[in-house]
Amino acid sequence: MKTLQELIVDAHLAIAEIRNHPEYQAIAKTYSPDLTLGDAATALTYLEWELENPPSINVAKLEAFLE
Repeated sequence: MKTLQELIVDAHLAIAEIRNHPEYQAIAKTYSPDLTLGDAATALTYLEWELENPPSINVAKLEAFLE
């Protein structure tokens, strides 16, 4: 089983392949989705950052405190 980090790298590579694919290039001129390949890449980058720097707040303890 691949690690999450490896899957994120694979996803970044897949996005790059899609962006450079001739079929995508052909429709990219008129294709205007609400979310773009750039948005997907950014989401993956944020996920990478989360893996590298987990939040300092323990969510379970915070939820228990708020109850």
